[in-house]
Amino acid sequence: MDRTIQNRVKELRIERGWTQQQLADSVGVSRQSINSIERERYVPSLLLALTFSRIFACSTDEIFKLETQP
Repeated sequence: MDRTIQNRVKELRIERGWTQQQLADSVGVSRQSINSIERERYVPSLLLALTFSRIFACSTDEIFKLETQP
């Protein structure tokens, strides 16, 4: 069984009208890191996930979802 983490970072960012650079500046990472997270090429650390939760004012479960694939 493979597990992957899907996220709603791009969706939440766009809902707020933010650019990748604005979000990157808010959470303290590079724009390239935001791009990689949105494309699900990179899974953020727990610290960064909690920072997203604070910035988006929602739980980490609302942003990140663990998927199990057969």
